[in-house]
Amino acid sequence: MNAATPTPSTEDPGRWAALFKIATAILLAMSLWFSASAVSPALRAEWSLSPGALTWLTLAVQLGFVVGTLVSAFLNLPDVVPMRALIAACAWAAAASNAGLALEARGAASAIVLRFATGFFLAGVYPPGMKLMASWFRRGRGLALGTLIGALTLGKATPYLVNAVGSDRWRSNVLAVSALSCVGGLIILLFVRDGPHAAASARLDLAQIAKVFRNRGVRLADFGYFGHMWELYAMWTWVPAFLRASFAAHGEAPALAEAASFVVIGSGVVGCVLAGLLADRVGRTMVASAAMMVSGSCCLVFGSLFAAPPAVLLLVAAVWGASVVADSAQFSACVTELSDPPYMGTALTVQTCVGFLLTMASIELVARLSATAGLGWPWAFAALAPGPAFGIAAMLRLRRLPEAAKIAGGRG
Repeated sequence: MNAATPTPSTEDPGRWAALFKIATAILLAMSLWFSASAVSPALRAEWSLSPGALTWLTLAVQLGFVVGTLVSAFLNLPDVVPMRALIAACAWAAAASNAGLALEARGAASAIVLRFATGFFLAGVYPPGMKLMASWFRRGRGLALGTLIGALTLGKATPYLVNAVGSDRWRSNVLAVSALSCVGGLIILLFVRDGPHAAASARLDLAQIAKVFRNRGVRLADFGYFGHMWELYAMWTWVPAFLRASFAAHGEAPALAEAASFVVIGSGVVGCVLAGLLADRVGRTMVASAAMMVSGSCCLVFGSLFAAPPAVLLLVAAVWGASVVADSAQFSACVTELSDPPYMGTALTVQTCVGFLLTMASIELVARLSATAGLGWPWAFAALAPGPAFGIAAMLRLRRLPEAAKIAGGRG
């Protein structure tokens, strides 16, 4: 080759535009997740729901997602079905299920079934979305995944914003969120293509689930993720309830608590992007461990701030919101770097399946402890701290292994 001939770039110049479109679509689709939680005060008043029934409106989404990821992983759907078609179809099916909550549900039983269906179909949006993003990036994958998880985080905060500034009719707000998911599916189908690093469609291989756990590096990345997930969704589920009660004790308007919930959950965008930038430079395992140290500390102190001045409470909650999800993308990035490329989608789906199964236990645990006389919020949130501690141990172990040479360009 002539010395003057330019060497072809290994990175597509359109990757950042693709990331923006994929992240936007994921943001819009994942806004369905907490659409019932955001309107739970209205549901409780209209349907006379018990605290247990309200908890199950969230748990049903988690359970649906777990079942959806089990089906997806068992059938290798993210690796066998074209990614864009799978994501778009599932975004629309989830939107229809969520719309049913507004149009058809008349009580807890029907609402829980529809929330289960919403979570089931969202299993075809998030893990395949990560694989689609990875098809565009080899270098800078930590930042790219951080951006994607940040978009997901902002999407899950969106129903609280819609509830704060939207209609005073909860059914209209739920339908508005469903419309957002439909737009997300259209973006993926019409404006995104597979990246240059996309693996060819794989054959159905039912043994892939077992192979995921036999891979030592992937297994440790999964353990880190499981510790992270023990904390994450319980925090996202119960901090808004904590803020509503605490702000009410100060006589603040209900809309302020909804806006604060959006800010707290949405602050995770900052944490995800900053962690992604740092991880590509200093290593994923160290950045994930540092984030879990901060969020684990917040677990231990946040519950004692009930009825604290709203500004103080919001500041600490925002720090927790930024740190609790900052590490999330790095576990997934490790899996994309350590797993068998043709079955990367299956490995990511297995990771999310087990992680979301754990969230059901921690969400229920916080519900029970927060309602127990003599324990309450301080002990409820402190019960989440073992998760980050376990995650830190797993990531530091991974950092000491030879597999770390494959992570973040050898930075571990």
